[in-house]
Amino acid sequence: MNVLWVVIPVAIILMLAYIFYGGLLVRLLKLDRDAITPAVELRDDVDYSPISAKFLFGQHFSAIAAAGPVVGPILAGMLFGWVPALLWIVIGSIFIGGVHDIGTLAASIRHKAKSIAEVVREHMSKRSYYLFLIFIWMTLVYIVVAFTDITAGAFLGGPEHLRLGTPAPGVDAAGGNLANISDSGGVTGGAIATSSLLYLLLPVIMGLLLRYTKLSLVWATIIFVPLVGVVIWCGQYIPFDLGVIVQKFNNELTLAQADMIARKFWSVALLAYCLVAGAVPVWLLLQPRGHLGGFFLYIALAAGLIGVLFGGHTIQYAAFTSWTTPRGESLAPFLFILIACGACSGFHALISSGTSSKQLKNEMDAKPVAYGTMLVEAMTATLALVCVMILAKDSPLLKRDPNVIYAHGIGQFLSVIKVPMAFAVAFGLMAFTTFVYDTLDVCTRLGRVIIQELTRMPGWAGRWLGTTITAGTPLFFVLQTNLDDQGRFIPVWRSFWPLFGATNQLLAALSLLGVTVWLWRTRKAIWVWFVAGLPTLVMYVMSLWALYSLTIPRFRPATGGWTLPADVVPWAGVVLMGLAALMLVEALLAIFGKSDKGSSDSTPEVAEVSTQPA
Repeated sequence: MNVLWVVIPVAIILMLAYIFYGGLLVRLLKLDRDAITPAVELRDDVDYSPISAKFLFGQHFSAIAAAGPVVGPILAGMLFGWVPALLWIVIGSIFIGGVHDIGTLAASIRHKAKSIAEVVREHMSKRSYYLFLIFIWMTLVYIVVAFTDITAGAFLGGPEHLRLGTPAPGVDAAGGNLANISDSGGVTGGAIATSSLLYLLLPVIMGLLLRYTKLSLVWATIIFVPLVGVVIWCGQYIPFDLGVIVQKFNNELTLAQADMIARKFWSVALLAYCLVAGAVPVWLLLQPRGHLGGFFLYIALAAGLIGVLFGGHTIQYAAFTSWTTPRGESLAPFLFILIACGACSGFHALISSGTSSKQLKNEMDAKPVAYGTMLVEAMTATLALVCVMILAKDSPLLKRDPNVIYAHGIGQFLSVIKVPMAFAVAFGLMAFTTFVYDTLDVCTRLGRVIIQELTRMPGWAGRWLGTTITAGTPLFFVLQTNLDDQGRFIPVWRSFWPLFGATNQLLAALSLLGVTVWLWRTRKAIWVWFVAGLPTLVMYVMSLWALYSLTIPRFRPATGGWTLPADVVPWAGVVLMGLAALMLVEALLAIFGKSDKGSSDSTPEVAEVSTQPA
């Protein structure tokens, strides 16, 4: 069967959902075109800066998407088959993820663009506020650690690896280099490093020109989007292979040892970037980089659609493979944590209530910016899944990392319009890295905001303190060297990734819980339990189930008896489950107790919180 008969119906369903269910959510949330948003009221052009919906759409889309709608669907499709993955993407994005995203954005703008944790404090309790902030901050550290290490690994491997006949670190199952040379059309990690460094200069230059010259956004887009293609092209010819450079300084090191040193250097450099990116004004980096990153996603979407419409690709992979993974993990709950971005992701709540709510110019923009981007992300996830669907079950690509599968798929799609395979694959790998950049600096900024909320330090001192703590904590983890029983190097991200998925979805459950309590205490309408309450229940059950399955066996191995693991990851899992349980108790007390918080009026309350910008 041609993939066209799957992708086109999905696109139609998502479009109809945006029109009808999205319109219903706008009415239920009572979004007001004439209301003054916090971005306008509290404008400071550091965090609060109103921008048009078309600009914010790309920035928000780029921030929420990151690498999630690529990695998750590809992994889930390979493990369980493409039908279960596709069903969760479509149903989850429309009725759970979309509600989660627009609900958290609406709650934030009704509370002076404060975080979802502030909404929880206003309508639940101060205890729940602190519990939620701790949970969010721990999740952000998880994300920064994982994606810093992933990106550092993607920058390793250059022409020297090919010349020496030495595989780049991570080619085997224990490795972590995402830019695998043998399956990437000759594109090397060094080339991706060069392109990425050049790419980071573009949004800064664009931001300065938009700020201090008469250059319009339209002309800036016309100029800078093609320049992204230029830096991708340049990277192939001037690869920056740091591992080879390190080896030249110390000839006694093997190339693999030099790469391990280079990996740590890149990790430190990326965290230094986070330190700066999390504190500078949004107009200098966040907004222009988000705009360019959004176009990366648009082009990737267009490439996928071109391949679907004109490539003649047929579905070769199995619709359903197994109820369990080779490691014994069952479809429920692991399908629901493998595919987060693309269906429902707690990280989106941090974007909606952390950065986007401070830039929303009009309340009606919440529909395209929050609900619309969630559905477009579902389409992105669907096209990533197609990259698996078109592979035969014995394809060697299925043994590679998800980004290599994705880049190869993009290469096949773009070959329809005669784009050279090497450039197309480089574009796919560069797009993946760009999505991770978006995640890194947005997470750092959000972590900084949380520290500022806890310390009540709104000025420059609070900004740099919060940013330093958030970017500095992951440094301890990324500098560790982990080896397995055979002495093989284990990338840091592999240790953090399993719990990251469950934690992210539990964050979605907690955010939906906060939205449900807010809506119930301000509306007292039965629809709240169906629109927000039921999605909360689904995410709570699936995420806690997965978190329990990943954590408790580390304390009680199959050999019997209880043990105290030396690894910090299972201990963090226990803490997160405890925080989630306490949050649920606080929510039940707020809903059924005799608290004086909230209001039974039909109009939502505006929280009486400090109007000082974060």
